[in-house]
Amino acid sequence: MRRREFISLLGSAAVLAPLAARAQEAGRTYRLGFLVPWERETPAIVAFFDELRQFGFIEGQNLTIVPGGLHVRDEQLAERAAAVVRAAPDAIVSGADLGTRALQEATRTVPLIGMTEDMVAAGLVASAARPGGNTSGISLLSPELDGKRQDVLMEAVPGARRTAIIADSKVTPEQHLRELQDAARRHGVELAVFGVAKPEEIVPAIDGAKTSGVEALNFLATPLFFVNSRIVIERAAASRLPAIYQWPEMAEEGGLAGYGPRFTEVYRQRARMVVKVLRGTKPADLPVEQPTRFELVINLRAARAISHEVPAGLVLRADEVIE
Repeated sequence: MRRREFISLLGSAAVLAPLAARAQEAGRTYRLGFLVPWERETPAIVAFFDELRQFGFIEGQNLTIVPGGLHVRDEQLAERAAAVVRAAPDAIVSGADLGTRALQEATRTVPLIGMTEDMVAAGLVASAARPGGNTSGISLLSPELDGKRQDVLMEAVPGARRTAIIADSKVTPEQHLRELQDAARRHGVELAVFGVAKPEEIVPAIDGAKTSGVEALNFLATPLFFVNSRIVIERAAASRLPAIYQWPEMAEEGGLAGYGPRFTEVYRQRARMVVKVLRGTKPADLPVEQPTRFELVINLRAARAISHEVPAGLVLRADEVIE
């Protein structure tokens, strides 16, 4: 960070801190619930609490976290959702489609701040501008970004004529898969689809794609692949197939390429929405937000490990290149 930017940031923080503190009700302790697959130490959750702190909501002082809502597996969603709602939090940070639906079935009054591929298309809110009900959150623009990642992948592997998408069969609509296949076909590329519904199906799907003769992999947007990122990245590398992922962080963890919003920044954005709710804004009146910054990260170390050369033009366009 440049010195001038750093000084400016310090000045802004100094002004923000007293204003944020005055915005909270004196003597009140706010209760916040979660229903997400991430652990407390996950960088995104750490960033979330750091962002809340900047607005005067500090765990252990005026903020209490309802237990039982972190590191939740899909099969636990209904039970944990009911338990978190019974604890009567002031707001709940929910996961993707499945988690938010479980919470909507458990409560129509507790404010929910979700994050999914498309809040409107998933039927979680009435509209982006006026969500209605007790739910708002962030739409990740994933349908559009899945297509952009496919374009980046074809540029990264220009000679490929058969590629594959690995999709979460529980959340990815068939129409979306067909649209991606049609788009690839217009570029003369055959696009195979391999569905995954649970973690133990990830490795067989990648192996099946390799056996079928594909030359590259596009992992479509879903929490399933990020929660199990180590398995995904290592198996894709073992298959020696170039692969692109939903989050830039996955390229930083060892994947070949990642394009999309940064996961930690999206959680900071969610924290700012939670601040608005805790200060009295109703989710029905809180417009659904979208990420505002997208990053392309190319990991040349990962490319060398599978003996793949990423075209220089794509490397030059990357926001971050890992040597």
